[in-house]
Amino acid sequence: MLAGACKNGSGTLDASSLSASATTPDAHHSYLPWVEMRGFRSALARATPQPPDPTATPVPTDTPVPTNTPTPTVTPFPPGPPSKLGLFITRNHPSVFNLLRTGGVAVVKTLELDFNFARQIKEAAPRVKLIGRIDLPQLQLNNLNARAAAQDYANRLWPLADHPERRRHFDGWEAYNEPVAGNADEFKRLAEFEAERTRLLAQAGLRSVIGNFGTGQPPLEMWPHFLPAVAEAQAHGGWLGLHEYSAPTIYYNTTRDGRGRYPGVGPHDTGWLTLRYRQVYNQFLIPAGRAIPLVMTELGVDGLVTNRPGPANALGWQHFQEYWAQHGFGSWGPGAYAEQLVWYDQAMQQDSYVLGGCIFSLAGSPGWESYEIGGLVESVLHQYFSVHPQR
Repeated sequence: MLAGACKNGSGTLDASSLSASATTPDAHHSYLPWVEMRGFRSALARATPQPPDPTATPVPTDTPVPTNTPTPTVTPFPPGPPSKLGLFITRNHPSVFNLLRTGGVAVVKTLELDFNFARQIKEAAPRVKLIGRIDLPQLQLNNLNARAAAQDYANRLWPLADHPERRRHFDGWEAYNEPVAGNADEFKRLAEFEAERTRLLAQAGLRSVIGNFGTGQPPLEMWPHFLPAVAEAQAHGGWLGLHEYSAPTIYYNTTRDGRGRYPGVGPHDTGWLTLRYRQVYNQFLIPAGRAIPLVMTELGVDGLVTNRPGPANALGWQHFQEYWAQHGFGSWGPGAYAEQLVWYDQAMQQDSYVLGGCIFSLAGSPGWESYEIGGLVESVLHQYFSVHPQR
């Protein structure tokens, strides 16, 4: 999630200063319904609940007669290439396996590290790539001893990762979530930490997933300082992790922004929040010969992008459903969100270096309910994954 949105408390990103030029949209067809959901109001929990204002004691009234809510008939997605969408999960839940058994999920990032759970994931979806992240405090880069910090991380991870079942089923391990370097010196320390961590894990036969920067981070001019870590990851089969979110739609501040509900996407489209990864690869990693495999270890719609259109206090996708209905992005919120995720999947499919991207979130932690895709979004994605299996 955005720095500050994903358990770091490190602030939010100002999107108002970001811009991207538009290009000619590709053809795009609707495979989801347009259903008028009259009287819809989102009443879901927010990530940081605030104390409610005092209210008067309610006066009992007659129970109103319920009105019929239209049930949308979803037009199935047609078959297509393997999906690169994946899942961010924090706990074991039947919905996880409901989607895994479609065969279409590309990657799973989990905070639940139980080895039986990991085995069940791979039994349900043998082709899925599984990434783990242990619970760590935020990294303090201003006075970091990079080599000592890397050794400390390895010491923390080793008792878990060395279990035979976890060795068999986990494909990669993250370190600190959404590190933020305030200047070039701090970024160099971060690169040294990730390079040393990658070497230590490689010596133990484990893969490192480096970076895992928050949305819109780091500033593009900082990337040359991170190339030593990318080179070390490349030498040891490591992967790069990035987080990409936008709001009020996943298209916002991309070169497809302003193109409506079906903006299309091509290989040359980029963005400052979502599709930002293409700027990183095109400007820095590909020219340097360092186009290592990439996983978006978190992605989606996140209202903690500030100075943006849409409801000011919105957080996860569920808080944007009315906005989408009012602005032509689809009157049935779960379907509208699935369409946006499929758009992002189509972009990832155009880049061979992308392994996949993890939707935040399924079976999420308490406090993150407005980001939850279990239920109706899950049902739409189930059909999509079923006709976009891994091969």
